[in-house]
Amino acid sequence: MRPSGALENGALDRVLLKDMHENMLSTAARLSDDALLARLEALAFRERDATVELVAHLAELDGRSVHLGEGPGSVYGYCRNVLGYSEDAAWNRAATAAAVRRYPIILGWLADGSLNITTVRMLKAVLTPENHIAVLTEARHRGKKEVELILRRLDPKPEVPSTIRKVAAPSPVVAPPLLEVNDAATPSPVVGAARPAIPGAFPSLTGPAPTPRPVAAPLTPDRYRVQFTVSKGTYDKLRHIQDLLCREIPGGDPAVIFDRALDLLVSDVEKKKLAATKNPRSARGTRDGSRDIPAQVQRTVWKRDGGQCAFEGKRGRCAERRFLEWHHVQPFGHQGPATVENISLRCRAHNVYESELLFGRFDPPVIRESAETYAVSLEFAPFRNGGPCTVG
Repeated sequence: MRPSGALENGALDRVLLKDMHENMLSTAARLSDDALLARLEALAFRERDATVELVAHLAELDGRSVHLGEGPGSVYGYCRNVLGYSEDAAWNRAATAAAVRRYPIILGWLADGSLNITTVRMLKAVLTPENHIAVLTEARHRGKKEVELILRRLDPKPEVPSTIRKVAAPSPVVAPPLLEVNDAATPSPVVGAARPAIPGAFPSLTGPAPTPRPVAAPLTPDRYRVQFTVSKGTYDKLRHIQDLLCREIPGGDPAVIFDRALDLLVSDVEKKKLAATKNPRSARGTRDGSRDIPAQVQRTVWKRDGGQCAFEGKRGRCAERRFLEWHHVQPFGHQGPATVENISLRCRAHNVYESELLFGRFDPPVIRESAETYAVSLEFAPFRNGGPCTVG
């Protein structure tokens, strides 16, 4: 229970903040039009300077990996969960900080306003040591649509990427079926005739995806709209499976087929990656010195940790669910056993982080010798330009 003094101080702080905000509004209201515009420009410059300084510090944070000790497994997670930015704001700042680490010249262009963090985030994936000056120079003072054209020129996309997008609530008007199929009342098509298309089954999207992150957008709490582009080979496979399942799925609904296909894929992937099985064998021990983790241990640890990185930082548990790895709490190098108690899930970043806490940072040596150094003998000479290279 908080002491009364703390409660009073908290209430006083809220009153002072409320008064300060009201004073800001009243001060702005008293400004002339010219003074208001000048003040807005000054505030924008101050905000931009603060953003540039923030990005520079985030770049240093990324280099030191200090955020990993706080809990988040990425600079994005730190911006989102610790600094309190929205998803888009956190994504832009984290991506820009990563780009600044590689190309510090970006900071100067951010400071003078010729580049912004959205532009840098969009172009980050196509920047190289050879092209970054030319690409960023071309992108200066450009709008988002112009930057998209630069991006597509450097990284052309033959098809619109798959996405999940939020749409308007369904109207009461009954929509036509996604798939037109033959039924008992419809004569069968002539063999060899062109088959009808599937209207609306796999509609392509217009315009680029707004963000590289996946977005789950519901139509209703339990229904989602999924749109993606498929190749002709995939389309042919869909038609083939519709023919084979015409009794089980009379309407040939792609959504039902997609769900059944995912069931099979999930079962297959979980069997390979998580040792999932309906009939587990009795647990067997591991050989001394082996890194193998028994299947029973993998299944138990995955369920216990909830398929999520189990690292606990100062600000809470990491929420990462991708790129998970099996982590030895007592390191394997210190004879840590492959038991349920000693194995835990970690994302790749936290697995490396905890390893470096114990063993120090690993910086792989730079190989500077010529390729000929690695030839075992004249019979096993290294390859160069697609053909064998002679030695000596």
